[in-house]
Amino acid sequence: MIQEVQSGVNQWERLADKALAGERITLEEGLSVLKSDDQELLPLLQAAFRVRSHYFGKKVKLNMIFNAKSGLCPENCGYCSQSIISTAPIEKYTLLKKDVLVAGAREAMERKAGTYCIVASGRGPTEREVDEVCAAVREIKEEMPLKICACLGILKDGQASRLREAGVDRYNHNLNTSADHHDNITTSHSYDDRVQTVEAAKDAGISPCSGCIVGMGESDEQIVQVAYELRAINADSIPVNFLHAIPGTPLEGMDELNPRRCLKVLALFRFVCPEKEIRVSGGREVNLGTLQPFALYPANALFVGDYLTTEGQVVNQDHQMIRDLGFEIEECAL
Repeated sequence: MIQEVQSGVNQWERLADKALAGERITLEEGLSVLKSDDQELLPLLQAAFRVRSHYFGKKVKLNMIFNAKSGLCPENCGYCSQSIISTAPIEKYTLLKKDVLVAGAREAMERKAGTYCIVASGRGPTEREVDEVCAAVREIKEEMPLKICACLGILKDGQASRLREAGVDRYNHNLNTSADHHDNITTSHSYDDRVQTVEAAKDAGISPCSGCIVGMGESDEQIVQVAYELRAINADSIPVNFLHAIPGTPLEGMDELNPRRCLKVLALFRFVCPEKEIRVSGGREVNLGTLQPFALYPANALFVGDYLTTEGQVVNQDHQMIRDLGFEIEECAL
């Protein structure tokens, strides 16, 4: 038994060595992380922390989501309470006015979040919605030292450049899952639509943010594959979401995850994308539970506060968790 555990330790340290050398781990190595025995979890996390600490030390980036437009979405994404096929009882409203968006940024500052994420439901923004977001971003940038991330859906020609000119630093558009699992989750837009929006943001000079949702019926191979795909598009920030199966959505009742599985997924993403911001995102509270602090050994960022239509952990508890780990909040992300 001791020999088996020692073998595991050596295996994970070898993956850390490869990551630090800039080498992509193989599919077999990635699968070994996801399939590893629970008794190897601590050595696995220690190896992932070696990589995380090399690039980020003990700093933790905080992001806050602001739900700028809720529901009213024509897309059929199976995980989403805001989609047209969802019967979840959520609040629905059109894009909020500039002053409300700016007030949300002040709240982000109070929560010690360095990045403020303006999120709007829908296939993509209208020109009027882009105008409203741009006006809010200009005012926020004049008043507060915040990194601004916009998440408005599929962008039309010229919209990314307008957002960049207004001061948007980062654009989020998640791949969500691997290319060969995408059609099992949504058919109202293609996987290529998502990739093209990420590329449009990059072409406009905006930092790309793109991640995934784990626990939607995908295979281990597909989890490794989406990690590879996020590495290939060179996403600077990678939100790793764990499915919060909301009643009224097609994925209602899906229950594939446990805290140990989630930690292995985060370690995998650290090995595949070693120098990138790995953010523990939606569903962390319900899926990681009491093991949430361990997530910050492979990951270096968190969402604080509520999500789009679900509640998050109390902000003071997140701050205390970071302090208890001996880590430090990076209050300015600029």
